[in-house]
Amino acid sequence: MNAKGVAQQALGRYGEDLAARALTRAGMTVIARNWRCRGGEVDIVARDGDALVVCEVKTRRVGNFEHPLAAVRAAKAARLRRLAERWLADHGGPPPGGVRIDLVAVLLPQRGAPVVEHVRGVA
Repeated sequence: MNAKGVAQQALGRYGEDLAARALTRAGMTVIARNWRCRGGEVDIVARDGDALVVCEVKTRRVGNFEHPLAAVRAAKAARLRRLAERWLADHGGPPPGGVRIDLVAVLLPQRGAPVVEHVRGVA
């Protein structure tokens, strides 16, 4: 992997760490991170009460790219739904509270603290 790839990977890992902390502070329980199967990867799987939450985390430096929320288009949402179904098949089916797909956007300004936005039910 080249230096740019290593930096992007570190940026993504940092954003996922911030996202996991934000979800925990919001009362959710993180049960898996970077869960992989043949169909792809889920950044964070969490419980919110009796609901299962599949979270996509998008981390961006402010000003360089589109807002992270704009990065989850129809194809990405469909992939997340398929991955959620695969998780359920591998882990005993849906919980009583059902399944939700959330997005956590992490914005890193040039200066100051990161901004973490949690959007529930994006797909």
